[in-house]
Amino acid sequence: MDTRNSGFNTKLVHAGIPDDAHGSVVTPIYQTSTFAFRDAQQGANRFAGTEGGYIYTRIGNPTTVALEENVAQLENGFGATAMASGMGAVSTVYLALLSAGDHIVSTDSVYGPSRGLMEKHMSRFGVASTYVDTSDLANLRAALRPNTKLVYIETPSNPAMSVTDIQAAADIAHAAGALLVVDNTFASPHLQKPLDLGADLVLHSVTKFINGHADVVGGIVVSKTEALHKQIRAMLINLGANMDPHQAYLVSRGLKTLALRVERAEQNTHQVAPWLEARPEVAWVRYIGLPSHPQHALAGRQMTGYGSMIAFELKGGTEAGRVLMDNVHLAGLAVSLGGVETLISHPASMTHASMPREARLAAGITDGLVRLSIGIEDVEDILADLDQALGCIKG
Repeated sequence: MDTRNSGFNTKLVHAGIPDDAHGSVVTPIYQTSTFAFRDAQQGANRFAGTEGGYIYTRIGNPTTVALEENVAQLENGFGATAMASGMGAVSTVYLALLSAGDHIVSTDSVYGPSRGLMEKHMSRFGVASTYVDTSDLANLRAALRPNTKLVYIETPSNPAMSVTDIQAAADIAHAAGALLVVDNTFASPHLQKPLDLGADLVLHSVTKFINGHADVVGGIVVSKTEALHKQIRAMLINLGANMDPHQAYLVSRGLKTLALRVERAEQNTHQVAPWLEARPEVAWVRYIGLPSHPQHALAGRQMTGYGSMIAFELKGGTEAGRVLMDNVHLAGLAVSLGGVETLISHPASMTHASMPREARLAAGITDGLVRLSIGIEDVEDILADLDQALGCIKG
């Protein structure tokens, strides 16, 4: 079935599924390390690229390719490359596109390990980096240098929930001769399509919303052009950070319900966020669906929904946050997000613990910030859980 002109939900269910001799309605798991050739000439042809087909699972596998084709269609890209983890996707992008002497500008509140990899390791190979609040485009313009090759933004950002104007960032990057990469993990392709807004590459930790069931780790990069797709693919093959077939099968299975899950979780969040904002224990709430969010209007223009991620701080600061997290029962105290279950975490001591405190605070990641990933449970149960946990805070 050709799904390129189909609707989003039809693509979720049908895009990328290969023809199967036995008529399987789902993508089969090709759990093999290598593929036999018909004869020596076919093997030579496949290695030379003059004949299609598979060689070795690190280079490509039908189960993984099915997922890649599906996500590429969802993001309106030329092609996608699946990796063993979200950080595998980040690493592949950095290594494929940056060389010694190059410079990258990125969102200051970007996912902690994405920043840590650049500042602690890529810097050893002569790559410089600058981290700014990219929601203010003046900061982005000021940070550019003649050797800037990459503008890497995360929007909405993790966990500060800042929103960057993707189209404007693309224009600024391209005018400076740089590429724009967007980490679209928090939104998913259901809510935001960065390539349509001018980005060159979009990446996801598929561990989160795309898989959606907290049982798989994975990453994917979608390229706008064939040339970029070939660059990313070649680097992945050499790194060996490929996704395995069983991973790809599970992600493909989870992906089919992406829209249903995202929409249900967002419905819940539209009730939880204002409820938190009205609580006397809460100092502030950052949810892009609230009119109080500074980029609420921008998010409404470049996204089709506001998602299910909330950041907030309690008036009692870090200690009050600890009491809250120690007393929830329905919400799991765990890192990660985007699953069917509600999760709560403390970024300053968990996902962003490796960041120097001054840099964390400058990025809006305060010591008391609590991150909530709202799930698809009955919203009354989510609110009841938060209510009893907040009631444990003294004074």
